[in-house]
Amino acid sequence: MAEVHTHSHGPRFGGLSKAWVTSALILLAVAVLDRTAFPATVIFAARALAGTAPFIIFAVLAVAYLKATGAETLLAKAFVGREARMIVFAAALGGLSPFCSCDVIPFIAALLAVGAPLSAVMAFWLASPLMDPAMFSITAGVLGVEFAMAKAASAVGIGLLGGAVVMVTKRSPVFADPLRVQPKVGGCCGVKKPFQGKPLWRFWQEGARREAFRSAALENALFLLKWLTLAYIIEAVMIRYIPAETVAGVLGGTGVMPVVLGALVGMPAYLNGYAAVPLVDQLMQMGMAPGAAMSFVLAGGVSCIPAAIAVWALVKPRVFAAYLGIALAGSVLAGLTWGVLA
Repeated sequence: MAEVHTHSHGPRFGGLSKAWVTSALILLAVAVLDRTAFPATVIFAARALAGTAPFIIFAVLAVAYLKATGAETLLAKAFVGREARMIVFAAALGGLSPFCSCDVIPFIAALLAVGAPLSAVMAFWLASPLMDPAMFSITAGVLGVEFAMAKAASAVGIGLLGGAVVMVTKRSPVFADPLRVQPKVGGCCGVKKPFQGKPLWRFWQEGARREAFRSAALENALFLLKWLTLAYIIEAVMIRYIPAETVAGVLGGTGVMPVVLGALVGMPAYLNGYAAVPLVDQLMQMGMAPGAAMSFVLAGGVSCIPAAIAVWALVKPRVFAAYLGIALAGSVLAGLTWGVLA
């Protein structure tokens, strides 16, 4: 799921997205404090966006196609059958689905209302913010296909870990009576019966679906543009003002500590999965260890605001704490594994 299409509900300032406002404030600060650096900062961001453009276009078209066809209906199939099977399918679909928290909250609420096991829901919750087709495209274009594939595998793996932990300990005080209140079907999208029906892969045969494709493509193009613009502006500032040896000293080297630090820094600092990709690329060029980079993007993805709100809204604080704890542990394990393989 990642953060695609969550922007309609994000914080805004006078009608402007916080990403655009932040970008403008950073450029203003550079112009005031270091006027000679301003042109170089703008040129760097523009060139970086141009270089990423093919991957942005692919990501936008892929997500628009999946939204227009109604492919989200396939998610319901993950929550049918034996509990272990549900965990596996929920983690796999969660790590691949391009659907926003607005879509997923009523869907998960409906599942919980009819008694779907928390273990399968947890598997989906953990995997869904970490990877989707758009995220894969951007990650592969900037950090390489191998890193993108490793992150996708890690997303599914963290989902499986969470589902297994909840299944084994579901009778413990942590997971007993997990819900805040009995959930109701519905949500911010006005969804009454989420994810019903069958996909129509030839969506262009219906006018409403063609309009859905156009709307999703436009909205996600603007979404990616604003966050990647912010990311490349921050990257330009990092290159100019942060010594590479500082990054290498804190997050470089081998062993467990850089990976743990990457996860601990990434979890509270994360703004958006797409913005993180070019920033991590630059941090790695400055000396960040590969394992720390992986733990950073994974821990931060799970704790980003849209993903966290989706969980916090429905479960009690102790379950939410378990969600974050499992995410942190899984991110460290994935980072250590990638650090060995990279």
